[in-house]
Amino acid sequence: MKLLILPYNRGSFWNAPPQFSDRLQKEFPQLEIVHLSDDDQIEKQIADAEIVVTWTLRPNQFSAAKKLRWIHSPAAAVHQLLFRELIASDVMLTNGREVHGATVAELVIALIFAMAKKLPLAMRCQEQRVWGQSQVWESRPQPREVAGATLGLIGLGSIGTEVTKRASALGMRVIAVRNRVEAGRPDNVERVYASSQIDSMLSESDYVVIAAPLTSSTAGMINAGRLASMKPDGYLINVSRGQLVDESALAEALRSGKIAGAALDVFEKEPLPPDSPLWDLQNLLITPHIAGFSGKLWEKHYAFFTENLRRYLSHQPLIATVDKSKGY
Repeated sequence: MKLLILPYNRGSFWNAPPQFSDRLQKEFPQLEIVHLSDDDQIEKQIADAEIVVTWTLRPNQFSAAKKLRWIHSPAAAVHQLLFRELIASDVMLTNGREVHGATVAELVIALIFAMAKKLPLAMRCQEQRVWGQSQVWESRPQPREVAGATLGLIGLGSIGTEVTKRASALGMRVIAVRNRVEAGRPDNVERVYASSQIDSMLSESDYVVIAAPLTSSTAGMINAGRLASMKPDGYLINVSRGQLVDESALAEALRSGKIAGAALDVFEKEPLPPDSPLWDLQNLLITPHIAGFSGKLWEKHYAFFTENLRRYLSHQPLIATVDKSKGY
C-alpha cells in the first residue's frame, strides 16, 4: 500500500517536514511512503497511490490516481479539492479541522482584544514616537471592555466552537448563525440563528467573526447590504476565506465609517497585492494568513493523521470526514 505526501508550494511552513514522513515510515513499516518535494513527479507517483496527503489536487492528477481511496488535506478548508470528478467518486476526503480549531480561535481572541484596546493605533503612535494617550482615548469608538460585548459567529464548526469557548470564558455574550439550526445550540452560545436570519444576528453583534467554509452559498455573503446591517461601532473579523467578503464593499464601509473597523487574516487574492487599497485603511488590521501558525502544527498534524491512518488500516470509520456534496 502506497502513501503519497505532496508538497504545498506557497511557503515552507505549509509543507510537511521530512521528519513527518520519516516517523510514518518507522511507525508503519508495512506502507510504502513517498514524500515529494516538488511537483515534477506527481502524476507518476500518484498512479499507484492508495492514500494521498495534500492541500490541493488538479483533476488531471486525480484522473491519474487509479488506486486512490483516501485523500487527507491538512487544511480545514477543502474547496480547492472539490472539483466535479472527486465529488462524484467514492474516494474518501478528510481534513485537518480538528488540528486548526484551537489555534485559529486564539488569533480571533487576539484580534478582538487588539480592536477593543486600540492596539493598532497605539502601535502607529509608537512608530511615530508619539505618546498617544489622548489619541487613543479620543478615537471613535473609544476603547472598550470585552466582557459583556456580543460576539456574533458565522459558522459553528471546529474553529467556531473553539471561539465560543474562549469568548464565553471572557464574559462575552455569544450568538451564532449556522446552516442547520436543528443541529442544536452549543452550551456557550446564547442563541443560534438560521442562515436566513443573519442580518438580525449582525445587528446585535459588537464583533462579527466569520468561521464558515467557502461554498457556493457562502461566497460573497458579507456584501454591502450585510455590512449595513452591522452596528456602526461593530467590528468584522475574517479567519475563514477571503472570498466570503466583498472586499470593495468592506473598504467602502470602513472609509465611510459605516462600521468601526475590521481585522482580516484572509483575502480574495493572496498574497495581498501591494497596490490593494486595503493597505491604506487605518481602521483595518491586516494579518498575512497566520491564524494557523504554531510551532506545534506538524506535531498535531502527525498525531491526528496517524489516528486516522490506524483507523483506515483496521477498516474503522475515519474522523473529520468531509461531506463532498456540502463542501465541509
